Amino acid sequence: MLTAVILVKASREGLGHLGPKLADVAGVAEVYTVTGEWDFVAIVRVREHEELAKVVTQELAKLEGIERTQTMVAFQQFSAHDLESMFGLGDPP
Repeated sequence: MLTAVILVKASREGLGHLGPKLADVAGVAEVYTVTGEWDFVAIVRVREHEELAKVVTQELAKLEGIERTQTMVAFQQFSAHDLESMFGLGDPP
């Protein structure tokens, strides 16, 4: 499984309608509105790099209201459970 984080800068017109459209794209698992330089964060989960390329260059490119994107491919995943075991956080067993 390949996970990517895509930062999305929306046009003023896109701010009101882009979130649900991003979430409807195949491969997009979650979409968040965020503060700061970027307007949305989309979490993409696909099986292969070719699928990620399709999401970014074909599917997202079709959506009105996107000014620019930045895609970051994840190398490793850490859950709260993993971090707890690594650093001894939480109650002792």
